[in-house]
Amino acid sequence: MKDTRIAAQGLVLLGCGKMGSAMLAGWLDRGLPADRVWVIDPKPSLWVHGTGVHINEPLPDAPAVVLVAVKPQMMGDALPSIAAFGGGETVFVSIAAGTPIAKFEEAFGVTTPIVRAMPNTPAAISQGITAICANAAGQGGLDEAADLLSAVGDVVYLDSEAQMDAVTGVSGSGPAYVFHMIETLAAGGVAQGLPAELAMQLAKATVAGAGALALQSQDDPTQLRINVTSPSGTTQAALEVLMDEKAGFPALLPRAVGAATQRSKELARG
Repeated sequence: MKDTRIAAQGLVLLGCGKMGSAMLAGWLDRGLPADRVWVIDPKPSLWVHGTGVHINEPLPDAPAVVLVAVKPQMMGDALPSIAAFGGGETVFVSIAAGTPIAKFEEAFGVTTPIVRAMPNTPAAISQGITAICANAAGQGGLDEAADLLSAVGDVVYLDSEAQMDAVTGVSGSGPAYVFHMIETLAAGGVAQGLPAELAMQLAKATVAGAGALALQSQDDPTQLRINVTSPSGTTQAALEVLMDEKAGFPALLPRAVGAATQRSKELARG
């Protein structure tokens, strides 16, 4: 970890479920001393107990960062335990979906540095991507938050919080779209006579490999698609179905992203 403030003042992790545990593992792997982390969680896992972090113990007077990783519906019960840190130099980083910065400003005051982040589930294997933004008081804490969140994948900065709902629709919810694609791609193989186990193995490896190639190649996805598509070949036959303007991906995926984005806005309004 690059942050000497955290090493000096400590870090509080409010909620240590799957995402919180993934982040904690990343921090410890990158050299953050376990004794500089305080975890608040009603049912910490055996793994958390074995890390050497402080668990449900008295908190430091002025931690450098409080990372809020509880579910939105638990926010009301959880926030009072950290309310005393509001209005100071402690940076609050929230990964709670659908909870806008304004909710935290109501609880802690507008002078409190608040960073809102949207990670996604591949963070569990350090392959996630997290989008971040901050209130006026939290602009100075963005790099500190990015350093923390980079333990589980890439980090991107948003121009404004207004973009967070669309981020939710693309990368926050996006892994589920890909998992469903794997399901249906395998089902297509079964329909064409493949054994279910083999079809699933092929589908998983194909999606994972294509994703890795898209990340590593200097070509953009459009060119990569063209590279695979021989004129009048098998891939072109499939793409004529998938690229249909009315029934294929060009219509379907924007609708899906739009639905997720709209729901994110509804959740933010309460």
